[in-house]
Amino acid sequence: MNKKFLISIIVLITVVLSFFMLKTPQKDNNDVVLWTLQMGDFAPYMNKVISNFEKENPTIKIKWIDVPFSEGEKRTLASILSDNPPDLINLNPDFTNLLAQRGALYEINTPEIAQYNQEIVNSLKYNGKLYSLPWYATSAITIYNKSLVKKAGVSLPKTYEDIATISPQIKSKTGAYAQLPNITENDTMVKILNKYGVNSSDKINSPESIAVFDFYKNLYAKDLIPKETVTQTQREALEKYMAEKIVFFQAGANFLNMIKENAPSTYKNTDVAPQITGKLGQNDFSLMNFIIPQRAKHKSAALKFALYLTNAQNQLELAKLTNVIATNNKSLQDDFYTKYEPDDLMAKARVISAKQLNKINPVLRPDRNQKEVNTIINSAVQEILLGKTPTKKALGRVAKDWKSLGN
Repeated sequence: MNKKFLISIIVLITVVLSFFMLKTPQKDNNDVVLWTLQMGDFAPYMNKVISNFEKENPTIKIKWIDVPFSEGEKRTLASILSDNPPDLINLNPDFTNLLAQRGALYEINTPEIAQYNQEIVNSLKYNGKLYSLPWYATSAITIYNKSLVKKAGVSLPKTYEDIATISPQIKSKTGAYAQLPNITENDTMVKILNKYGVNSSDKINSPESIAVFDFYKNLYAKDLIPKETVTQTQREALEKYMAEKIVFFQAGANFLNMIKENAPSTYKNTDVAPQITGKLGQNDFSLMNFIIPQRAKHKSAALKFALYLTNAQNQLELAKLTNVIATNNKSLQDDFYTKYEPDDLMAKARVISAKQLNKINPVLRPDRNQKEVNTIINSAVQEILLGKTPTKKALGRVAKDWKSLGN
């Protein structure tokens, strides 16, 4: 073959290949990698949102990976320590806060954050800066037996102090307890203390904190909360509610379906009200958000998709599939969150939950050793309620042990 002709063919092939390399997206290098937590059941919704986004943004491709909830934090930490983390990750605010403290997250600074509930946005900030975008929320309500309330002749409680006031009358008139507070489970007591401004080792032995612990100690001593309070969980409180052995049960609206399916007679007597509050009047809530790792390779594209996924239309559609609470202001103004028929208990619960997001600050800021803090406080609850240790002495030890965790 003519040498000049062979060289010409090689040059031509090189030019053609170069042209196609420029025109063809390098999928492995240019995909925006998205991790979500336990969203596999909603794959049709996720795939539709991704497809619509890619049509509107043809230069961006989304590679979606759904991660088991139990694996989320472990995998995220491992990926962030690597040189090739996902571009967008679905996390909870507690773990997000810990990553922000370590400088592992990309700061989000865009005017479009104005589209979200500002109470929630403020709750996500670390040192005045935003490192995540809110996706969806839940907020517990008070589920109660309206028949037993009527029989007891009491008004609905709004605060923990109200619960104490009406508990004796409920017990004497109905034989049921007002509630079974699962105050030794996970962070239940920590959340209650936060409603009274008790949220640090310096405040745990304060007069406000002692009053909260003594509040439950007195109810326990007078047999106005079940003896099982020192050990039992929310699941067991639910069982007692369904058996009509307690009147008030504080939980997410999703528990209504469990009551309806497992105790239809109790469900007929069930109604809902806002969650019980403390001195500061704020509500507990749970949230899922999105973060962009500092080492992510496609930060701008990831942010663009995160804003799209959490816009009003997409949040509202997800909410109608799952009954979670949207965090987008426009979504929250929809009839779905503002109106309900009198006989639609789930809708009523949803409207109450959405309204509660307007009063969530000051939120609980988790300690870096929060699980250990929870254990220390829960052990003190048991000692105090069982009369093994005076309240002030027990909380003095809690303060010392909690402070030592930070060293």
